[in-house]
Amino acid sequence: MTFPTIEFAAFLTVVLFLSWLLMPHPRAWRPFILVSSWVFYGWLDWRWVLLLIGSTVVNTVFANAVARAEDPAGRKLWVTIAVAANLTLLGVFKYLGFFVGSVDDALSGIGIGGLPVLQIVLPIGISFFTFQSISYVVDVYRGDQRPVPLVDFAILQAFFPHIVAGPIVRVGEFVPQLRTPRDPRKVLAGPALFLIAGGLIKKTVVADELARRVVDPVFSDPGAHSGLETLLAIYGFAAQIYCDFSGYTDMAIGLALLLGFRLPQNFDRPYLATSLRLFWHGWHMTLSRWLRDYLYIPLGGNRRGPRRTYVNLMLTMLLGGLWHGAAWTFLIWGGIHGGALAGERWLGERWLGERYPRVRLPRWLAWLITFNIVCLAWVFFRSPDLGTAFAVLGQVGAGGPSPLVTPVLVALAAGAVAIQAVPRDFWQRAEAWFVARPALGQGIALGTLIVIADAAVGQQGVAPFIYFQF
Repeated sequence: MTFPTIEFAAFLTVVLFLSWLLMPHPRAWRPFILVSSWVFYGWLDWRWVLLLIGSTVVNTVFANAVARAEDPAGRKLWVTIAVAANLTLLGVFKYLGFFVGSVDDALSGIGIGGLPVLQIVLPIGISFFTFQSISYVVDVYRGDQRPVPLVDFAILQAFFPHIVAGPIVRVGEFVPQLRTPRDPRKVLAGPALFLIAGGLIKKTVVADELARRVVDPVFSDPGAHSGLETLLAIYGFAAQIYCDFSGYTDMAIGLALLLGFRLPQNFDRPYLATSLRLFWHGWHMTLSRWLRDYLYIPLGGNRRGPRRTYVNLMLTMLLGGLWHGAAWTFLIWGGIHGGALAGERWLGERWLGERYPRVRLPRWLAWLITFNIVCLAWVFFRSPDLGTAFAVLGQVGAGGPSPLVTPVLVALAAGAVAIQAVPRDFWQRAEAWFVARPALGQGIALGTLIVIADAAVGQQGVAPFIYFQF
């Protein structure tokens, strides 16, 4: 079940009505929202719910075992087992087929092959709830978090606004809200509807249009398109994935607000960044913080000298690439970011630090370099295989007619980047104006946007969110 569909609209109408009725009665609300979230998650395959429940129960046991261990060695043993178990679960579903296929390809190259082909269906959202599980157990091990009741952790893991594509929410960010009484009369409906409307426009009007009209055609057959069309597809995908993913996040945060909860922000104008470090401060922020707190810092961070820092940055981004999927394209995507982050740090230490304080790139040039490195990496992220990625890059200089390059598509791609430069207080004023309108007016505005979105998607329907596959 995906957000902008008739099925979800019907589901949400029932859930919101009953949720607001039950909010003053937590003992009834908790099982209700948990079961509702399981229904949402298991809409396509009920077996995924069994996997989610199993992961929730097992990690609750691990967290309590870590907390009860009487000595540091015992705590370390339990947290190691917990992390290994979670990574094994993720590995079986996401990487086993890739590993077997890669070994089989290598063996076939020397005349040996025939390993069994594994076809494992990837449960939606498994990367997100597995990372949440790891952060929970590790936080208990570090003493930053106490074990929470099974039902509370189960609600966090299954909470339908964020389960399929994040944000990655930590126990300390969510569970305390479960313990705070909520009043349905104080639900932030206006800001929630503002976010949902914005996310709907990003997804249906911008992301899906760019995908259907230029990105998918070019990446499906790079050789059939001119250099201008290829460039538009590259920059168009940068706009598409931003509007698709941040649009989902806006809707997720808005839906959570309607239920009385605040989820962490996941995007903060990433395409305005003048460095890769700043880009990752604004892109998929909950994953960036996760990689920093549970991978980069445990590896040593920047505490063991410059060379080890560069290695740690590269390892973190390579593993971040693998988190997205078992493919060489994702590894290269992570490698580009890791290498760029390491190179950026090296240049900063050698040329932009105290020794050469006046050596500074103009802001526009720093932005241009950063944005194009990000877009180069997106080529590998979007491509189904390495051959397609190199074919796309090789086609950039090609001539020929460019019928796909239209003013509308150029405006959509450029607008998705340019709109991030709009001052924050403009959006705050716009939200305040919307919230101040009568409820009927808000409903009419949202209904109008839904009609526009429906007209934009046409008979093709709403495409799946990109991050559903992760």
